[in-house]
Amino acid sequence: MLYDTEKKTTTSALTIPLHKEFSYAYYTSIHDFGQEEWEAALPYKNFFLDYRYLKCVEELKADQNYFRYAIVYRKHQPIGVVYFQVSDFTASLFGKLIETQFNALSKGKLSLFQAKLQKHNNSVLMRLLTCGNNYVSGEHGFLFDSSLQETLKLDILERLIAEVAKKEKLRGRISGMLIKDFYSPLPLSKCMFGTSNYMEFKVEPNMIVDIPDQVSSLTEYIGCFSKKYRNRAKQILKAGSALEVRELNEQEILALYDAIFALYEQVYNNAKFKLAKLDARYFYEMKKIFRERFIMVGYFRDGKLVSFLSAIRLEHELEAHYIGVDYSINKELELYQNLLYKYIELAIERRIKRVNLGRTASEIKSTVGAKAYDLHCYVRPQNTLSKLVLKPFCTFLQPSEWIPRNPFKEE
Repeated sequence: MLYDTEKKTTTSALTIPLHKEFSYAYYTSIHDFGQEEWEAALPYKNFFLDYRYLKCVEELKADQNYFRYAIVYRKHQPIGVVYFQVSDFTASLFGKLIETQFNALSKGKLSLFQAKLQKHNNSVLMRLLTCGNNYVSGEHGFLFDSSLQETLKLDILERLIAEVAKKEKLRGRISGMLIKDFYSPLPLSKCMFGTSNYMEFKVEPNMIVDIPDQVSSLTEYIGCFSKKYRNRAKQILKAGSALEVRELNEQEILALYDAIFALYEQVYNNAKFKLAKLDARYFYEMKKIFRERFIMVGYFRDGKLVSFLSAIRLEHELEAHYIGVDYSINKELELYQNLLYKYIELAIERRIKRVNLGRTASEIKSTVGAKAYDLHCYVRPQNTLSKLVLKPFCTFLQPSEWIPRNPFKEE
């Protein structure tokens, strides 16, 4: 719902002045506006800003996550959208995080923080406003018409984020504002972000595979490797050769509902930082809504599901989505690395030349031909406590050291 009003537009909402001839409509639920209204403001397609996808995410949300939407207008004509997620963090979550970051705090500050932890216990200690999507990596927080200059886009975005932060204080303290994940650093010196106390930090890079034009099968792809990596790839595929592998349809996903989520939880629980957890219904709902675009592949041993992958077919690339792995037999069957090669095979079969394998396990992904693309994030603390917490928080999220591998033959 909207907080303020100015004048009627051709939309179902009322707009709020923002900057010069720009205004915006602000919503606290996707059910407050229609699909046509949202899509009319999208300058081009982005799956992760698709109305149906955002609706699915909101309807399956965890209790600690909330979603906000803004449509931006120029002289009452829609020229872009901005997507926000609001996440609540308990004291216990930050206590575990800080355990690994004691050196980042002075003795006095550490005592202050520990006192805050004891006071709040398991209640909400910090609220984070994110411009972007905590469930996926990449630039999926906003889209503006290409006719706008980049500095103007960032100026509008910064003003809008500040407005939203003020409004959300009515519902609870916003302790920090996060803008994620940019492939290129923002030109901070040329826009308002440069003077607004935003801190820049990097997270683990996206690992992306570019498939050579001449390759038409996974065998040919592996044939591009040097002998060492080619032999290793063959060993990995052999380890998983006894498994039954098949794409899963909507009915199969429903039948395997519990097994899929149990395997997903193994991966989730193994993650470095647990920001957003999926609902158990997510995979079934995604397949029901996006039958052709959403792909799920199951790996079975003696009829039992032991791993799976999910992927989304985008306009020009295959996006690796969530996976599930039975870690008790992962090493024996090379489950994880078989999944990586399966992503590449799926792309080749669909004549897609790029595979985004996502973040984490950068070194392993580089052994299958993926290259690292840095992701830049920006965070702004809103109060004393968040200033205390966010520095070690950013340090915690910094990429781990790893050694890039090149499996391909030297030119």
